[in-house]
Amino acid sequence: MNEWIKVFAPATVANVGPGFDILGFAVGEPGDVIAARKSQTVGVSLANIHYARKGDVGRLPGGIRNTAVIAAMNVLRTLQQRGFVEKTAGVELALYKNMPLGSGLGSSGASAVAAAWAVNVLFGQPLAKHDPDIILACIQAEASSSGFHADNVAPAMLGGVVLIRSYEPLDIIPLDAPQEMVCVIVLPEYEVSTRKARAVLPEQVALKEVVIPHYANVAGVVAGILKKDLALFGRSIDDRIVEPARAHLIPGFYAVKEAALKSGALGCSISGAGPSVFAITDDLERGREIGQAMAQSFAEHGIAESHIYVSSVNREGVKRIE
Repeated sequence: MNEWIKVFAPATVANVGPGFDILGFAVGEPGDVIAARKSQTVGVSLANIHYARKGDVGRLPGGIRNTAVIAAMNVLRTLQQRGFVEKTAGVELALYKNMPLGSGLGSSGASAVAAAWAVNVLFGQPLAKHDPDIILACIQAEASSSGFHADNVAPAMLGGVVLIRSYEPLDIIPLDAPQEMVCVIVLPEYEVSTRKARAVLPEQVALKEVVIPHYANVAGVVAGILKKDLALFGRSIDDRIVEPARAHLIPGFYAVKEAALKSGALGCSISGAGPSVFAITDDLERGREIGQAMAQSFAEHGIAESHIYVSSVNREGVKRIE
């Protein structure tokens, strides 16, 4: 009997304020786990989905519509085309869905990345993490549920902060996050679908709104990372286009953001499509205080329960675990 291996892929913060679809970073928690083993059945099969949250049980599709299966099939096909694996190879997966669905933390992307890497590891790890084909395999899987973008899957794969300079051709730039960078994520018990969040985006934006402050703030985020200047990074997390369009989807968003900034956050915005809200600081203890203030603000706006995650940036990305 072939032995199971396990692979962990982390949650991610995508968009990072003004960096819609082009900036993202990985965090310490939460994350998804894929168990995988070689199978006598040709192709990829999904044996089980184990849900950490009872309310999510049964909500994910099985079979070839699951992002984990799509990513795994794409990688297996790439390995076969490059001559690393026989055409008759088969893989069996089990998904440990630890991440909440519809959280804005790259849930489907984490499943895809963990599955893609698990297949690669099963067959001797011939593909590097930065290989465009393995990242593209995950982007294509993510496209089946939430659109063709890499700002979740790329940081989940590579770790750290990433800039997607181009999609055609795919050009992903890893950025080295400041050592002291701490991310606070508050996930209210409330769900926003990615499709709904994309549907409210404006189709046209005035040039004066794009050049300054939007382009300037994107540059400020990247400059803050490269200069290791968290204050610059934080004040550049200022989105005047996507955040205002989506704010009404998250009860009390602006009050939560104000609570974070008053508690010492250097910057704050919506994580991905929401409803998670993230903040940046330079100290873990201060991060916990910021998280509590944000959760309290959500409670004052009718959402009694929120989950708080405080961690440094995950610099490793996807990894095999014991």
